[in-house]
Amino acid sequence: MSAWEFYISTLLVYFAIDVLSAFSLNLQFGFGGIINLAFIVFQAAGAYIAASLSLGPDTGANAFQTYLFGMSLPFPLPLIFATLAGAILALVVGLFGLRRMRKDYQAAVFLIVSLIAWEVVKSDVSLFNGSNGVTGVGKPLGTALPLSSLGYQWVYLVWVLVIAAGVYLLVRWLSISPWGRALRAMRDHEDATVSLGINTTVLRLQVFVIGGAIAGLSGGLLVEFLGAWSPGAWGYAETFVVFTAMFVGGIRNYKGVILGTLLVPILFLELPRFLPPIGYPGLISSLEWVVIGLLWMTSLLLRPKGIIPEKRNIVSFGNYVKVLGGKRSPQVKAAGHSLGEIT
Repeated sequence: MSAWEFYISTLLVYFAIDVLSAFSLNLQFGFGGIINLAFIVFQAAGAYIAASLSLGPDTGANAFQTYLFGMSLPFPLPLIFATLAGAILALVVGLFGLRRMRKDYQAAVFLIVSLIAWEVVKSDVSLFNGSNGVTGVGKPLGTALPLSSLGYQWVYLVWVLVIAAGVYLLVRWLSISPWGRALRAMRDHEDATVSLGINTTVLRLQVFVIGGAIAGLSGGLLVEFLGAWSPGAWGYAETFVVFTAMFVGGIRNYKGVILGTLLVPILFLELPRFLPPIGYPGLISSLEWVVIGLLWMTSLLLRPKGIIPEKRNIVSFGNYVKVLGGKRSPQVKAAGHSLGEIT
């Protein structure tokens, strides 16, 4: 088995799962205007639920770890319940965290939720084995497919890519639907949206739950690939990696989000690993977060709309929108501002 093939297939699986994470945040922040700094909590919820529903009862070989639920459900039920866990947790958090308050206050609330959840799961061993986390999660269909480790990785990559493609079609359809146009109107002009009779609180909660479901799905896929999950895998800083990828690639543009995910967590964060040992032990690992900070600041300073920015599209409403003398009328400009072309 080629070490390079194993490394590349692993990296591609991470890329596909990171794309799902970026789709989730792009829907919440890019279209809903929600600064969800607790994103990683919903991904972790999906991972823990998928793991605990796959490991079986907490006896025998698994007696060294404790966790809730302790069931052994057949594929793909753990993944389905992981998606539901992300959605339910988003509903609970959203009911309290999405009240009418300034967006910076909302961001602070979500960051606090992230810190509290991390500390609780880390400290309470009865939940998901505390700081040691859960391990020994079996590979879905691993016994049914007579494949080598490398062959199974390529099969799993295809599985994750199929799911990512399906989620892409879903979020793109949602973004160009009337519901998606209401989201953008709320994001850009919330007071005007409320005056049209749209309940922005419900709308914001809906997009938050959908994003939470996608985050839970990504967590389930990740733990089934890794076979383990612990608090060390979902520190709040991981959320900033996804945000950086979105800003670099282009918020509100799904092609830009995919490009940003390829550049930031896959290419730029992997480059320091190939540097020769320099300085004190751990310096190379620290450089990863230096790279993240520099990429975010550089993107905001030089290209705040990202490499592939959101495109504007002019939508005609019969005789109500007109273009006079080759120039856009104010009505057309307003339509182009709120109805972006989703790519």
